[in-house]
Amino acid sequence: MYERYWQLERNPFDDDADLSGFFRSETHQATLLKLRYLIENAKGAGLLAGATGIGKSFLIQVLSRQLPEPFGPFVHLVFPQMSAAELLSFLAFELGAAEERSGHEPAGLDRTVRDIEQQLRKFNEQGRHPVIVVDEAHLIEDPQVFQALRLLLNFQHPGGSRFSLIFAGHNELFNTIRRLGQLEERLAVKCLLRPLSADETTGYVSCRLEAAGASRPIFEPAAMQPLFELSGGVPRRINRLCDLALLVGFADESSSITAEQVEAVSQELTAVVPD
Repeated sequence: MYERYWQLERNPFDDDADLSGFFRSETHQATLLKLRYLIENAKGAGLLAGATGIGKSFLIQVLSRQLPEPFGPFVHLVFPQMSAAELLSFLAFELGAAEERSGHEPAGLDRTVRDIEQQLRKFNEQGRHPVIVVDEAHLIEDPQVFQALRLLLNFQHPGGSRFSLIFAGHNELFNTIRRLGQLEERLAVKCLLRPLSADETTGYVSCRLEAAGASRPIFEPAAMQPLFELSGGVPRRINRLCDLALLVGFADESSSITAEQVEAVSQELTAVVPD
């Protein structure tokens, strides 16, 4: 709605913006390097945790685009609330293992596991290394699901694990994995995404605006500190505040976004409407 007014090519603070708007904060860059190390060195499993809106899923998209061609297929599971058998069947399908079975023969759990192992072996023989990401893993309630995934990690070859497994979720996932004991021991890397600093918040806003085609600063320097304080440095909150601030600025025919406008839209977002 406001893109033409601010001379932008698209909405700069859309949560689904393309990867050109990826801001390499210290925490996001370090996490990306750790996950690439995990995958490119066939280290097995890793854990990615962070608060809601911190950028886990976006980082996973960046990771999938950055990996060299031999690292794939890239399976991104975004709804992990299923039984162990359902999860393994899903993975078999996504990896193409189910297609290797002749006819329409239904597969039991043991057969599904064998299908997955055979397909992983085939990928490795082709010089490929699959990557499986279990997103929103904090929602998994059945310990057998974690157990099934741990057992898949037993599929090894001389160079290491036959595939890489990444659990991504909220911070409580650390405690969940810790209680599982044996699975925690299989984690080669643990990553915690932290909120952006005040300076990084300013850089993040500039990065998103430039990626959307901005040719000049739109947010006044004085607006950055309240934006950081009100968002807590969480990218999704920054996006929400900036998006609404640009809309208000458009409606007010402002030449730039002020600190007062940022504070006003924050109050509007948090206001409680009485019954």
